[in-house]
Amino acid sequence: MDWIAQALRQYPEFAIFAALVIGLCVGRLKLGRFSLENVTAVLLAGVLIGQLDISIPPNVKSVFFLMFLFAVGYGVGPQFFRGLKNDALPQVAFASTLCVAVILSTYVAAKLAGYNAGLAAGLLSGAATISAGLGVATDTINGLNLPPDRAKEWTDAMPVAYAVTYLFGTAGSAWFLASVGPRLLGVDLVKECKDYERKLGGVRSQEVGFATHPEMALRAHRIEAKSKFVGQCVADVQEDLDEPGSPAFVSAIRHDGSIVPADPDGTIQEGDVLAIAANRDAFLRKEADLGVEVDDPELLKRPADIVDIVITNKSLAGKTLQQIAAAHDNPGPGVVLRKLVRQGQEMPFTPGTTVDRGDVLQIVGAKADIERAVQVLGRVDRSIKKKTGVMFMALGILAGIAIGTLSVLVHNIPLSLGTSAGALVIGLVCGYLRVANRAFGQISEPTLWAMNNVGLTIFIAIVGISTAPAFLKGLRTEGLALFLWGVFVTVVPLVVGIFSGKYVFKFHPGVLLGACAGARTTTAALGAIQEVAQSNVPALGYTVAYAVGNTLLILWGVVLVLMMR
Repeated sequence: MDWIAQALRQYPEFAIFAALVIGLCVGRLKLGRFSLENVTAVLLAGVLIGQLDISIPPNVKSVFFLMFLFAVGYGVGPQFFRGLKNDALPQVAFASTLCVAVILSTYVAAKLAGYNAGLAAGLLSGAATISAGLGVATDTINGLNLPPDRAKEWTDAMPVAYAVTYLFGTAGSAWFLASVGPRLLGVDLVKECKDYERKLGGVRSQEVGFATHPEMALRAHRIEAKSKFVGQCVADVQEDLDEPGSPAFVSAIRHDGSIVPADPDGTIQEGDVLAIAANRDAFLRKEADLGVEVDDPELLKRPADIVDIVITNKSLAGKTLQQIAAAHDNPGPGVVLRKLVRQGQEMPFTPGTTVDRGDVLQIVGAKADIERAVQVLGRVDRSIKKKTGVMFMALGILAGIAIGTLSVLVHNIPLSLGTSAGALVIGLVCGYLRVANRAFGQISEPTLWAMNNVGLTIFIAIVGISTAPAFLKGLRTEGLALFLWGVFVTVVPLVVGIFSGKYVFKFHPGVLLGACAGARTTTAALGAIQEVAQSNVPALGYTVAYAVGNTLLILWGVVLVLMMR
């Protein structure tokens, strides 16, 4: 044990990764539906290891935190600026209202409890589950020219409040929105969401040019002499096999032993083997004309392309799938829309679903049809396969640091964004510009994931290790009361959000609860709401609110410290 303690003190990187390993292992454990979650588990593991009095240079923590914040801004930038458009302004106003309720309830709680700025910032970060608040609050405290002992007292208090309040902030908000929220609204959430889905649908999917039925069968059939399809063109076969919500397509043909692409104007001949993707009902309906099904692995190996298309066409922003199809003469008559992904979140979709620049549509279909769809929609998303522009990433963070160092004097108090908030702001701008021009600032999805998760967890591990000596003392003195104030800060803004969303903004109940989860940046709550609603409709309110909430709640770390000072 002495050797281990000495090694941890001599090699602080050993302590950091030990905290990561222990915390991530514990964070995966579940008791029923409850778990500590990775961030809280890593923090507690850092506190445990930090009892050995380990010193870590503060600059290490700052580097990883800046990477994390830039990645956050880059990820939510498109939706953040999309929220400034007229059609999304109600969701921006709603998210801002809920976020203001968060900081005001935290301020009231901190004043009534007699907490210092550090405890208040930790209370905000934990109860609102915004871990990045710890970092920006620390930067703000360090920039206030306080006596060193007071600055240390405040920064040491933050992780105590965070750890005590984070658990209910996560699990409690999910329970409250999913179980209590529908009761406060006085609605049958399942029925409301099903009615909303039908309202969004409006017309049959096949009339839109984008099928919204993700399930289809893939088979190979040999056309016999008696089939009515002999002499017809491929397009006629596809039209005959179309089903509501699931258009069919022929992707390839084996003719005289050779595999050839399916030309919509090509003629079907006796003995041709067709690779057909269609609804299962269509195969049963046309069984006599299609002939015997054959086993042709080579033909079926590449029956169709599956492509992710990023919408970059400005003219499509805010339009529905139905409107896009009508305006462009059905850009994808032979494709099936499998997924619509917005800000990393898979969205429900119908012909009445609106899309925006930066949305990713995953479609499957014949190559020629996919090429037509790409010409209308935007660009094929190959970001996963591309390398990350490390220079772009470094320049972005550098610009954020530069902006964060600028300050203005207000009543002889120097005010600035701080380097952390500066990195967030520049990340927002770069993320938005990336959607406008896909050749600008490439950061691959795996790299973005690593910057988000690795950056945050290492930052939290160092926070736990560095503040460990004061952690247990603070927990003993503030424990139960701090937890109850955390419940207050978690629940009150959600109540404000639910009633303002119902009576002021008049959102649909499912969309409203999803927007509450987004403004509070809690994906766990969104999952719980969708499970109760038996629908993905709540996700429609999540993305814009999440982008606004994620930005404001991080910046509240700066604002709250200044208010408490």
